[in-house]
Amino acid sequence: MIPIQNLPTVNAILNASSAILLAVGYFCIRSGKISAHRFLMGSAFCSSTLFLISYLTYHYYAGSKHFQKSGVIRSVYLSILFSHTLLAVIIVPLALITVSRALRGDFQKHKKIARWTFPLWMYVSVTGVIVYWMLYRL
Repeated sequence: MIPIQNLPTVNAILNASSAILLAVGYFCIRSGKISAHRFLMGSAFCSSTLFLISYLTYHYYAGSKHFQKSGVIRSVYLSILFSHTLLAVIIVPLALITVSRALRGDFQKHKKIARWTFPLWMYVSVTGVIVYWMLYRL
């Protein structure tokens, strides 16, 4: 069992894993490696799902942690946090639709929405790590 206080680090690792899996999966599909793409994107989806479960568990038991710094760094943090949070809400249905279209074999529609889903999902994953770093390590 992972102690609750360690979940933010676990969450950052899961976000970083998602970003790496997404990036490699993207390059695989661009080079025609469909099976590798399918596996990597499925793994990214699983990593992001585990992140969401861990994130919700942490905040249920531990509440929120507030950014303590002030000045310009606080404005930078709040800007990143705002965009991250907004896009994190949007990415959930986008990812579900993108994955479901791929699983149904509707690759024309999958490709159309994946063009939007990929960069937003990547942004959310990377900024999740940045938010963690700024909140817990800065």
